[in-house]
Amino acid sequence: MKAAGRSGGTRDGSRTSKDTTSEDTTSEDTTHRAGRRVSAPRAMRRAAEQLQELLGRAPESVSAVQPTDNGWQADVEVLELERVPGTTSVMASYRVTLDEEGELLAYERIRRYTRGQIDPRQ
Repeated sequence: MKAAGRSGGTRDGSRTSKDTTSEDTTSEDTTHRAGRRVSAPRAMRRAAEQLQELLGRAPESVSAVQPTDNGWQADVEVLELERVPGTTSVMASYRVTLDEEGELLAYERIRRYTRGQIDPRQ
């Protein structure tokens, strides 16, 4: 017979309901509680992560995030074409729509610009 170890198993090696592992505790993907919207910081991370999966490019930043009736909308800045000097690199802004749980529903590129470009005052 096996002795109970630090993991909380029983003498026969089976697991008890008190057992916890890193998978059992709150993880990044299970922070949403039923009926509640994910937080703004979590929505920002999810928008960047899921857009990176689709585009194959790492986002540089999330420039905006706002709640909607059905979840979240975020604007994510992505390096599309790296050039030298860096101020001439081509950037893009993507608008990402997430549901209340932070899952991507849609995205679209809304702007392309050079990294060194400053928006005109309105």
